[in-house]
Amino acid sequence: MTLPRFHLAMPVDDLAAARRFYGEVLGLAQGRSAETWVDWNLHGHQFVTHLAPSGPKRVHNPVDGHDVPVPHFGLILPVPEFHALAERLRAAAVEFVIEPYVRFEGQPGEQWTMFLLDPAGNALEFKAFADDSQVFAV
Repeated sequence: MTLPRFHLAMPVDDLAAARRFYGEVLGLAQGRSAETWVDWNLHGHQFVTHLAPSGPKRVHNPVDGHDVPVPHFGLILPVPEFHALAERLRAAAVEFVIEPYVRFEGQPGEQWTMFLLDPAGNALEFKAFADDSQVFAV
């Protein structure tokens, strides 16, 4: 049985900057591309950066004492991969919108989370749950 995969397309204003960020900084494998788009392998999911010079709209919502950028996309990683990615981002001098920290500590859904922007200003969140059964906890 083939597992469902998502397809996500995000606007970027500079494909060369997107290639550097997603390919070199995040370490994603590049797939097909054309003059106006690039496919990326985001842990088995198809993520596409499309050239769209207008840029994202910036809105924030409060969550656990932080201003979370909306819209955003991201990935839930195993805890060791989350911390390895955080170190990789720090080594690349990526500026965090929200530094890696434990959100909802001691509550249902406790998770490590971090937010950053790609070169086009798209917000990304990466998170990790110590207990994956808590992903949809209420």
